Amino acid sequence: MTKKAKNFKKSKSGVYLSLGTTAMGALSVAKQAKLARKENDTLRLVDAAVSAAAIVTGLAILYRELKRLGDDDVLLG
Repeated sequence: MTKKAKNFKKSKSGVYLSLGTTAMGALSVAKQAKLARKENDTLRLVDAAVSAAAIVTGLAILYRELKRLGDDDVLLG
């Protein structure tokens, strides 16, 4: 059973699931940035910017992983 779970991480389904959860994290960061701007909280705004950069990097890594898996999806090119 654990071998199945390890292989899921490298599967197309696992990468798509990771993309989805990372995108959901982006919603949280957007809320945090909006609240920080509303309250003029510079430290929270910096935190939101750093988190957003981490999310962008994570999405780029996941996209690269999809390309390595040889996904023949039309949207990926």
